[in-house]
Amino acid sequence: MIDKDSLTHHISQQFNAELEEVRSHLLAMGGLVEKQVNDAVTALIDADSGLAQQVREIDDEINQMERNIDEECVRILARRQPAASDLRLIISVSKSVIDLERIGDEASKIARRAIQLCEEGVSPRGYVEVRHIGDQVRRMVQESLDAFARFDADLALSVAQYDKTIDREYKTALRELVTYMMEDPRAISRVLNIIWALRSLERIGDHARNIAELVIYLVRGTDVRHMGLARMQEEVKGTANKAGDTPAS
Repeated sequence: MIDKDSLTHHISQQFNAELEEVRSHLLAMGGLVEKQVNDAVTALIDADSGLAQQVREIDDEINQMERNIDEECVRILARRQPAASDLRLIISVSKSVIDLERIGDEASKIARRAIQLCEEGVSPRGYVEVRHIGDQVRRMVQESLDAFARFDADLALSVAQYDKTIDREYKTALRELVTYMMEDPRAISRVLNIIWALRSLERIGDHARNIAELVIYLVRGTDVRHMGLARMQEEVKGTANKAGDTPAS
């Protein structure tokens, strides 16, 4: 297993500093992305085109942060040739920034839908669903980052488990909105903007789950991608049957 103290176990203080710095940069990027999601949802609900435009403008900054963190990871791999838990940390950071960048992309898409609704007029339906699912997805992003900050596999597991709830609520909202469009074709264009915003929120939940799975890999040393939730829970709780395996360093 790995915990925060593992980042300071090297004889080289510079190596310790490099590992802590790249992790800190990931969390800083995550904080900005989390704000981007929050502002995008607020802009759509409040019909605030100015705030929506700000969300879209931040996207370039998010992209640059991704490039910078990638470069840090490459330098550490080249200079330090990390192994075991250190290597897992660098791999987890390098993969997580991809998901964070894509969350930023989805937030930008929501902001674009908000601008279109400001121009076309508000949708007659869907704002309650956007607020509800948006709050839950934002919490997933926040908790996946908290799990990364604290090396908390249990919190990461709860994020992964909650993704099923988001998927279910998205499908329910989609059915209701499609039914409404069939009953009132005049609202199709505006309701479609809400549907696409909800689709972006559902994808943000998927990316938060990906980050949570990387936290579990980081802490437990097991790749839990594509596992069922029951098996994932066994890995986190240490009850998986792994005859002959040795604990991860």
